[in-house]
Amino acid sequence: MSDLFARPGPRWFSIPAHRPFVQDLAAGIYDALAPLGPDALSQAIILTPTRRGARALADAFIAAGGAKAVLPPQIRPLGDLDEGEPPFEPGDLAVDLPAAIGSLRRRFELARLVKSHERELGRELDAAGALELAEALGGFLDSLQIEEVSGEGLAELVDADLAEHWRISREFLEMALVEWPKRLAELGFVDVSQRRVALLRKLGQAWTERPPQGVLIAAGSTGTAPATADLLAVVAAAPRGCVVLPGLDDSLAESAWIEVGEQHPQGAMRRLLHRAGVERRDVMDWPASFTLDSRGRWRRRIINEALRPAERTADWLSVIDNLRHEGQADGVDAIAEGLSGLSVISARAEEEAATVAALLLREALDQPGRTAALVAPDQALARRVAAKLARWGVAADSSAGLSLSGCPGGVLAGLLARAAVDPLDPVVLLAILKHPLVRLGLAPDALAGAAAELELHGLRGPRPASWAVLDRRLSAKSTDAALDLAARLRAALAALAFTDEAEPPGEVARRLAGVLETLAADGHGDTGELWAGHGGEALGRLLAGLIEESDGLPPVTARGFSDLLAKLMSAESVRTGGATHPRLRILGAIEARLTRADRLVVAGLEEGVWPQGAPLDPFLSRPMRERLGLPPPERRVGLAAHDFAQAACAPEVVLLHCERREGAPAVKSRWLWRLETLARGAGVALPDRPEVLDWARALDAAQDYRPARRPAPSPPLGDRPRKMAVTRIEALTRDPYAVWARDILKLYPLDRPDEAVEARARGTAIHAAFERFALDHPGELPPDAAAIFERLYLHELEAAGMPHEALARESALAREAALWVAELEARRRADGRAIHVEQEGALSIDAPGGAFTVTAKADRIEVDPAGFGHILDYKTGKAPSKKMVETGFSPQLTLTAAILAGGGFSTIGRAEAGDLTYLEVTGRKPAGREEVRAAAGEESADAAARAVAGLATLIAQFDGGRPYVSRIAPQFVKLHMSDYDHLARVFEWSTSGEEEGE
Repeated sequence: MSDLFARPGPRWFSIPAHRPFVQDLAAGIYDALAPLGPDALSQAIILTPTRRGARALADAFIAAGGAKAVLPPQIRPLGDLDEGEPPFEPGDLAVDLPAAIGSLRRRFELARLVKSHERELGRELDAAGALELAEALGGFLDSLQIEEVSGEGLAELVDADLAEHWRISREFLEMALVEWPKRLAELGFVDVSQRRVALLRKLGQAWTERPPQGVLIAAGSTGTAPATADLLAVVAAAPRGCVVLPGLDDSLAESAWIEVGEQHPQGAMRRLLHRAGVERRDVMDWPASFTLDSRGRWRRRIINEALRPAERTADWLSVIDNLRHEGQADGVDAIAEGLSGLSVISARAEEEAATVAALLLREALDQPGRTAALVAPDQALARRVAAKLARWGVAADSSAGLSLSGCPGGVLAGLLARAAVDPLDPVVLLAILKHPLVRLGLAPDALAGAAAELELHGLRGPRPASWAVLDRRLSAKSTDAALDLAARLRAALAALAFTDEAEPPGEVARRLAGVLETLAADGHGDTGELWAGHGGEALGRLLAGLIEESDGLPPVTARGFSDLLAKLMSAESVRTGGATHPRLRILGAIEARLTRADRLVVAGLEEGVWPQGAPLDPFLSRPMRERLGLPPPERRVGLAAHDFAQAACAPEVVLLHCERREGAPAVKSRWLWRLETLARGAGVALPDRPEVLDWARALDAAQDYRPARRPAPSPPLGDRPRKMAVTRIEALTRDPYAVWARDILKLYPLDRPDEAVEARARGTAIHAAFERFALDHPGELPPDAAAIFERLYLHELEAAGMPHEALARESALAREAALWVAELEARRRADGRAIHVEQEGALSIDAPGGAFTVTAKADRIEVDPAGFGHILDYKTGKAPSKKMVETGFSPQLTLTAAILAGGGFSTIGRAEAGDLTYLEVTGRKPAGREEVRAAAGEESADAAARAVAGLATLIAQFDGGRPYVSRIAPQFVKLHMSDYDHLARVFEWSTSGEEEGE
């Protein structure tokens, strides 16, 4: 103990950045106290910044004791304390302090305050918007309380040169500083930050008046809050007290130390020492940190020099020369020695960075006893890495946890909130039915079977307009199980239905909890794991808070509640728990300050990620914060820089950054830029690990990859079709593979859930409207022909499943289309021709494999008095070009004409080929167009004859063994998409190039 407390106080120590902080701290304390007896160590009190640091220190004492049984000191976290936890409430310190308000209750109460003054803010706020501003207001209040600033200077913040917005902000903040304490007093609470500062002040006063006689050590804190800094000074002055700082740079030149500002890694410690009245030279090295490790010492020097104040970087070249000169005394190249064990990897994007990090961690674990850790301030990246590690069955102890919105219960709650907005969204309904927590009173097998039927017959294709429409779909298929499941689901969701008025969020949350239990309940009412585990407990707390404490929130609509719930759940982190790998950790930046591993992967080194960008303050500008006495945003950058410097000094560290984030180019972190610049100045490059990138890119790549060749199945002649419609002949001409898949293998495509129906609905509706109009009015047209056709068309659009919001747009188009159709009908019927709609015909031709029949269902055939049969086909999109018809790639009209000329339409008889016409009906400008592809008479007859000859040749080729090759007419790929392109792997073989000679 004499080594630690021999000199009179105050006692300030530092553990160098390249040393393992908690291991050295534990070793030093153990060596000093263990010889004094078993009680000496257990009666010591150690203060750490965080709970995780406290746990790491407790583990370190086991190692310090040589794996023997050890009674560790009383280790208490300074930062994330709950109420009633010693040593901050010893004796009567907290007797006269109210309890701290819960975080959720505080957010809701601040949102109520914001909402009640939205008029003064000049904004109309919903619940989510009020909550967002409440968070900003809470941050402002926390800053005042932590920095112990009264806020009385608000009145002088705004002058005539500033915008009106800042005057409004000032007035709002002045109101909040009056109203918020009143509200807290009514509730009998105080803010957490205010209570913590008060306790720290009381504790500091008590320890000043009655200094603890036992061992008292504060370690790892940089004292950013004034109350914490003053308490550290009290601890350092205690009879047997000391403060241990993390990574104080004692090698930085005094001229540079004076220039250290808020953004510098040493900024927080310089400010702490200045406040405590301690000179940097008076800070001693921690006894257990003395080492002859040359590499670590030079690494620390290089990192500290790379991050020196910008004003002192002009002499970097001389600094490099001095480093090398100093290294010569040790017989080493200081730069090479310092960079040994450090490497930099540049990944393409976040996904590759996560794979690289997982591989590096996995590689370290392959060596017995070796520890590894990922340090990343980006929680999304940390979760990606944890997911990547799961492929090897490795579970990391991750501080990032899991967002509540990603937990099973949170996912189901979010789906229900979306279902309240749109109760018949097929995708949401299917997600609910297939959720692992949902049982709806049914056995698992029965639920799965009924859900499959409900999906196939009710929810695929256009979305049902109502529950009644859904029931009719299911009834048409006689699926009793699906009908029962739909009824159960409808009854459950009905409890969550909103009225036309906005409702209190607490009441909606109460109903949501009831619906969750209804969905999760089995036949005996057991809700299974809905409220179990960390995720279930977190969801229960959140909903309970909404139910009991959200009175201050404004009423919400269905969409507003969905947004509010999503915002609340995304802010809740759930500790996953469970068995984790003992040698692997995923840490945040602050947590990594005290812990160390044999291999440290430092990721997220992009500007805006590490360091994060300065947060946007909607209430105070930068000059206003400075005049009020609040810390500048750059202070966060300095703290982040300190954490980076601590991590970068690890014996083996890999610095990982992405070249792109979220699809956009990313900029390297300023610290990585500085390190690279210093290395270039020394004439060296930072070491890299290109083989790790190769591993990551090869991990999921196919070995000996060869792109798929264009498929060309060749079934036996007996399996090849002998009868096809003219539309399928077109497919056979363009894409024989589609004929093989559909007509031979009988693979029929399924509609997608909630499939967009606009294009298909128009085509179905225009055919049905023309047919109905021709059947109802075969002769002379009525005076209101346009109005009749418009009504028919809109009715058919609705019957085809077009949503009502789309019908509003289609009404205007239908009106224009109907006027064009009325004029068309009057003109074409003027000569008294007979009109036949939706007639079926067939034609048989001889082929090597036997007779082949081609069929057609003609949209419209008009037989004029001269005996010509004019064939019309309706299109709501672009009609095939004349060249496509002539070359045989669109043989629908020509083959139909051949069938008509051969007498294949029994109800019409034989007729000479007339005009072959496409009717393009769009309702736009022009509303319609007649596109004649072959004129009546010789041109049309020749086209029909060529089509039949071409068909005979085509069928003869397939009868002779021609394979059903995919996409033989690639020029039409964009015009005619196939349902079987994915099966044929068109993208793969068409973009990679076909093999030579194919």
